[in-house]
Amino acid sequence: MENLNTAFDVAEKHLDIPRMLDAEDMINSAKPDERSVMTYVSAYYHAFSGAQQAETAANRICKVLKVNQENERLMEEYERLASDLLEWIRRTKPWLENRITDNTLPGTRRKLDEFRDYRQVQKPPRLEDKARLETTFNTLQTRLRLSNRPAYLPTEGKMVSDIANAWKGLELAEKGFEDWLLNELQRLERLEHLAKKFKNKCDIHEEWSTGKEDMLRMEDFKRCRLTDIKAMKRKHEAFESDLAAHQDRVEQIAAIAQELNTLEYHDIANVNSRCQTICDQWDLLGSLTQARRTALDEAEQILERMDSLQLEFAKRAAPFNNWLDGAREDLVDMFIVHTTEEIQGLIDAHEQFKSTLGEADREYKGIVGLCTEAAQLASQYGLLNENPYTTLQGDAITTKWMEVQQLVPNRDQTLHGEMLKQQNNERLRRTFAQKANVVGPWVEKHLDAVASVGAQGRESLEQQLAKLKQYEQNVQSYKSNIEDLEHLNQEVQEAMIFENRHTSYTMETLRVGWEQLLTSIARCINEVENQILTRDSKGITNEQLEEFKKSFNHFDKNRSRQLEPKEFKACLVSLGYNIRDDRQGEADFQRIMSIVDPNGTGYVTFAAFLDFMTRETADTDTAEQVMQSFRILAGDQEFITADILRRELPPDQAEYCIARMAPYRGANANAGPGALDYTSFSTALYGESDL
Repeated sequence: MENLNTAFDVAEKHLDIPRMLDAEDMINSAKPDERSVMTYVSAYYHAFSGAQQAETAANRICKVLKVNQENERLMEEYERLASDLLEWIRRTKPWLENRITDNTLPGTRRKLDEFRDYRQVQKPPRLEDKARLETTFNTLQTRLRLSNRPAYLPTEGKMVSDIANAWKGLELAEKGFEDWLLNELQRLERLEHLAKKFKNKCDIHEEWSTGKEDMLRMEDFKRCRLTDIKAMKRKHEAFESDLAAHQDRVEQIAAIAQELNTLEYHDIANVNSRCQTICDQWDLLGSLTQARRTALDEAEQILERMDSLQLEFAKRAAPFNNWLDGAREDLVDMFIVHTTEEIQGLIDAHEQFKSTLGEADREYKGIVGLCTEAAQLASQYGLLNENPYTTLQGDAITTKWMEVQQLVPNRDQTLHGEMLKQQNNERLRRTFAQKANVVGPWVEKHLDAVASVGAQGRESLEQQLAKLKQYEQNVQSYKSNIEDLEHLNQEVQEAMIFENRHTSYTMETLRVGWEQLLTSIARCINEVENQILTRDSKGITNEQLEEFKKSFNHFDKNRSRQLEPKEFKACLVSLGYNIRDDRQGEADFQRIMSIVDPNGTGYVTFAAFLDFMTRETADTDTAEQVMQSFRILAGDQEFITADILRRELPPDQAEYCIARMAPYRGANANAGPGALDYTSFSTALYGESDL
């Protein structure tokens, strides 16, 4: 009921629908009056229908107003753009029509930079404004036409055609300004080029003329040599030619100055002043040139009298001075000789040189006479006594001649001392050669003898060992000869003797041979002793040992007492080993190589070969046998003590075992703190670790 009353009140108050129904009757009546209800509902229908029509009308009005507002905005924007663009054209056009410059190339270039700034920075935004203005105008006219409005007519003077005409006028002014600016730049560049050309030619001329006046005014020819006078005359003639060649440049400078005057160059006053200075200087140089030529001709006649004496001195002094320099150099020259024949050759050459000293003395006196006569002539006429043909002086010739005379006896003494030295060196060579020619063959003979021991196979190992021991004693007793040679070699080296034609042996070759002999004897004794030890320990006969040796030597082609892997393989095959030529055979051979060459040296010695060939037939101890022996000593215990070892074994062997046995780690309850593990020790004796 409350809802119905609220609905009826709202309808009556806001929709102007009279209250036709009563809420209480609608609830309490079993069947309300249908006509009253229909009438009341129809009132709602009519109320809502009128409200929809009002909304439609309001929407239409809003749409029309919105179009009109947008059109007005476009009109205002057009007016604003047109005003701004026309104002910018009005301000810019007078600047483009201005044809005044400062008549300088930098100023005109600044104007060109301003024009480029106008073209690239100022004009593009205005061109965009013009395009936007035309777009706005066309858009506005289209909108007005579509909305049945009259066409837009801009303010007077702001029509699109007015703006287009103004823009066209701006571009014409711009084109005219650019053409004028480029022509002005071309004119000013021509002026600038002429000015630079004028300045460059003036700089070149002024640089060339600098010092020329002072040179032409100089009186350096009054106290000089004849050759200097002639050189000055030739130099002056060259200057006159150069002066004539510069005439064209001076004329060009005047012509350029005239053209700059015609074109009204802005700095013409300085140009005219500089041109006048150059022309005045040119006239002065011409008069000074003629005056100097006359003075040079007069001085030449005076100095010709001095020339003949100086020329004669130069012709004779130069070769004599060269002879003196060569003689001084030869007399103090360091020499290295190695034989008496070489030093005798130097002595003979020195004696031949001394025989020429008389003729040299006569030439020296003649040259000194020329110097004296020239000095008297120079003093008489006040001339400069300097020889143009040579830099040599009489005093220098005299000094060198005196030095040569002093060096001759010194050279005699030096050569005599060197002869004594070489005679002593020759004695040392012969002494060393005599000794070396005896020791060298003795060492070679014994090397061959040691190498041949056991080669025939007819001697027992004990006989071979006895023979090698005898060789060793012989070598030791012969050692004094090597020591004597060492002392002789020291004297030879201290005397700086490097060659000895009396022997082909050097101390180095003798020393190497001696060391090889000692090494060979020691190695052979060791090999024979090892063979005896192997033979005795493995129980093989001398015949078996000899057979193994023959097989080994057969494949030891280079007699190096060792076999390469290929040679060792061939030797095994020859002895009956079946080594297949496949992967398995290669693996078997590598296993054998790891036994005979555990260190990977790449070769097999005879001792390793012999050990391999006899390892299966020998009665050798094993790790198991050693462990069993320790077990007996330990009373059948798994461990052993230091006391037992010291009681049962020799002292040194007992301490050896105690130092190397690890502490016992087993579970035997009887093991005390000092129990030792003999099992790991026995295994290590025959394992990889070489204890």
